[in-house]
Amino acid sequence: MNTLTRPARATPAARTLLVTGASRGIGAAVARRAALPRHGGWDVVVNYTRDAAAAEAVAADVRTAGRRALVVLADVGDEAQVMAMYAALDAAVAAGRLAPLAGLVNNAGVVDQPARVDEMSGARIERMFRINVFGSLWCAREAVRRMSTKHGHAGGGIVNLGSAASRIGSPGQYVDYAASKGAIDVFTLGLAREVATEGVRVNAVRPGIIETDIHASGGIPDRVQQMAPMVPMQRAGTADEVAAAILWLLSDEASYTTGAVLDVTGGR
Repeated sequence: MNTLTRPARATPAARTLLVTGASRGIGAAVARRAALPRHGGWDVVVNYTRDAAAAEAVAADVRTAGRRALVVLADVGDEAQVMAMYAALDAAVAAGRLAPLAGLVNNAGVVDQPARVDEMSGARIERMFRINVFGSLWCAREAVRRMSTKHGHAGGGIVNLGSAASRIGSPGQYVDYAASKGAIDVFTLGLAREVATEGVRVNAVRPGIIETDIHASGGIPDRVQQMAPMVPMQRAGTADEVAAAILWLLSDEASYTTGAVLDVTGGR
């Protein structure tokens, strides 16, 4: 009797994912999940700005999952530091300590204390855009240089972190943050179309109310509890739920998806 056998799935080639702001929250969840074989088995560059111990803990989990990790201190709001971060990545790849870059998650970002626009300082607004917008552009530019077939590479994927605030506007809280995330929406679409024939897919995820400590850094530590009743699903999301959407967009299962902005908001 003849039997059908399913061909063995090919083991994916080793590849590296750079995650900015990966020491906590959504970034840490992405880094940990990406290393698992069922989510791609990526080598991971763990970028952080302040908490070295937390970044090293994330890297340790990546290594426990059987993948390689590089921890890099860099403020993405400083172009020179972005360039130094990529130089460290390049050196690790050249030495065989990491696989070639094939993915970027532009996760690093900031909020600030609630304020009206007419109460905001120029320094606050400049910081918001320097980190949330300029940093994402600088990191994506360097990723394209290392992934695009135009530059002799094998392609890859970029996922930018937006926010549902770009649809809501966040009046009376942080219009500057919402505006910076609106810029990310447009940047995602434009870059996706620009590199669509070069093997690079560019998408974005717009989280809603997610249980992370970013709310505390914005001066509203109980914001999740305050906002949960306004979410159709009547709960906040988790960092791991956002990470799952990001890893899907980076996977081959999303091979025909580029220029998309995926809401992970519980229906809000």
